[in-house]
Amino acid sequence: MSHGSATSPERSADSLADAFYPLFDYLFDEDGDFVDDVETKLAEARMPDTVELYLSRGLAVGVLSGVVLWLLGLLVGYVLFVTGLVEVGVLIGLPVPNEQTAQLINALKIPALVVVSGFVFGAIGFGIGFGVIVGIPYMRASEREREINMLLPDAISFMYALSIGGLNQLEILEAMAKADDTYGEVSREFQSIVQETEYFDTDYRTAIRKRSLETPSDELGQFLTDMLSIVNSGGDMSDFLDDKKDKHMRTAKQQQEMTLETLELFGEMYMTLSLFPLLLIIILVIMSMLGEANESMLYATVYGLIPLTGVGFLVLVSTVKQDDPGDGYLNPSDGGDRLEATTGAGLLHLGLVEKYVGEFSVFDRIKSREGTYETVALLKQPHVFFREHPLFILGLTFPASLVLVGNAVWSGAAPRSFQEMVARPIWGTFLYVYVPVYVNFLPLAIFHTWNVRSRQAVISKLSDNLRKLSSANDTGLTLLESVRTVADTSTGKLADEFDVIHAKVEYGMSLKAALIEFNNRYHIPRLARTVKLVSKAQEASSQITAVLSTAAQASENQDDIARERKSRSRMQVVIIIMTYLTLLAVMAILKVKFLDVMAGLAGQASSGGGAGSAQFGGGVDTNLLSMLFFHAVTLQAILSGFIAGYIRDASLLSGVKFAVILPTVALLTFAFI
Repeated sequence: MSHGSATSPERSADSLADAFYPLFDYLFDEDGDFVDDVETKLAEARMPDTVELYLSRGLAVGVLSGVVLWLLGLLVGYVLFVTGLVEVGVLIGLPVPNEQTAQLINALKIPALVVVSGFVFGAIGFGIGFGVIVGIPYMRASEREREINMLLPDAISFMYALSIGGLNQLEILEAMAKADDTYGEVSREFQSIVQETEYFDTDYRTAIRKRSLETPSDELGQFLTDMLSIVNSGGDMSDFLDDKKDKHMRTAKQQQEMTLETLELFGEMYMTLSLFPLLLIIILVIMSMLGEANESMLYATVYGLIPLTGVGFLVLVSTVKQDDPGDGYLNPSDGGDRLEATTGAGLLHLGLVEKYVGEFSVFDRIKSREGTYETVALLKQPHVFFREHPLFILGLTFPASLVLVGNAVWSGAAPRSFQEMVARPIWGTFLYVYVPVYVNFLPLAIFHTWNVRSRQAVISKLSDNLRKLSSANDTGLTLLESVRTVADTSTGKLADEFDVIHAKVEYGMSLKAALIEFNNRYHIPRLARTVKLVSKAQEASSQITAVLSTAAQASENQDDIARERKSRSRMQVVIIIMTYLTLLAVMAILKVKFLDVMAGLAGQASSGGGAGSAQFGGGVDTNLLSMLFFHAVTLQAILSGFIAGYIRDASLLSGVKFAVILPTVALLTFAFI
């Protein structure tokens, strides 16, 4: 039953596509460029649909959404024109020959407007429905291309390490195909090659050639083409991979340089975009002073335009800013059954005992005691748990903020109406906005920063320690002995972890399992790729000096890229913060030197009987404008904080600390002016 229910939506979608296939056949040429392009993108996105079925489904979705919006358009046209909500005057203004024609035009004018509105809405609905379906394979292919290009230098380093470790060409392809926990979409491209050779009786040269044509990444396609020429000519695979490794590391640095230059351009754009709402507010305030008040425009600017500008810029940055692909976890099953059973042990999963519960009652008692022990350990050190899982702190802080705000409203301390908010804008905004921001964001920022720093500390000396491992291994020591030597002669968190790895192996754990367990504790994608490379190479031999040197080189390349990114993104963060502080200063000056002064002049003029001066600024609600100014800088502060954090680390959580600091500056500024 579950199988039938799971496949029923898919069957209905297929039947819908079958029903609209004649429309596809009528509209599109199966040999045309558009159909061919969509078919290529479907293959690059690894989507299993045929292009005929997919485009037929797109037409079905487009027609259905078009019909829905057509009906909505007719309804809107009826409400606007037939009911008289919008008065329909002369449309074209052309003279008509006689009275009968004029009467006919007047009779058909409103029905024609209703039909046209339905047609326009229907066309928009069809365009949205069909366009979204057609755009999906393009988006997925683009995302896969981005990830492949980012991971390709490390993947080639991995292949080079396997090659100098003694693996032949087929074994390298198979190892890459199994490394999807680390190399993601690159590994899936090699999975296609391996599966084609295993299940379709294709020789691997043909499979490589086919994959080079179907991959979304031009760089990977060129690499596979070059590799095929080496395979066909019988050249040295290790030398080829060594050259390609160096080339793609340089390419990665050049790509990073282009990304940073684009972000610098975005930083300049943000200065202009963020100042636009400010200029609009100033214009609207001056219009209010002149008696042409339009409060709805002010509300739209503060509560609509400012958030939309910030969110739109955040989306724009996300299309360029590149995070490290992958979650950093290695497959625990590669380290054996015991590691797989104990991975993720904690309060919800008690580890090894879970495998034996139910066989004997003693295991049930052990599970109960283990659960009690984990609970007590969590209650004794909750800060350690929240350091490992920062978002879980919101489970405590969010209800607390609701209680605080609810209590303030219930007791009457917080404004309960819009008029009360206008009368006390600082206090009301503090209770409704700043209290939740402080209660939720401050602990989250602390634990997230602690989490990042504790995890990043382990890779601060990764390159140096890999070089030391390589040198020790080159003297004839085994990899385990090299780990012990580096642990004894180095300092820092990674040296301590090497000591733990050595102790685990001494007590019976395999070196591969110890390395995987160490990696999964910190789950940093860059560290995972290094550990994967070393753990795979040490299976073939304990003398892996060249492999360790390759790992060190790849790590140093990542260090260079990270250092450049940190330096350049720091400038972008400074630009965003300075732009916000400039906006805040202008708003504060506008309030103190303009609003308050003009309101005072208007008050004096009205008491003295000056009609002209009273007209200029007499209709201004100073408290309302002060509240809107304060809300504008508060919203801008929160959005600027998240944008600064995202540009810095490609993570919204990284912006939480900025989203606490910048609104605090706005609060202090408006509280004391």
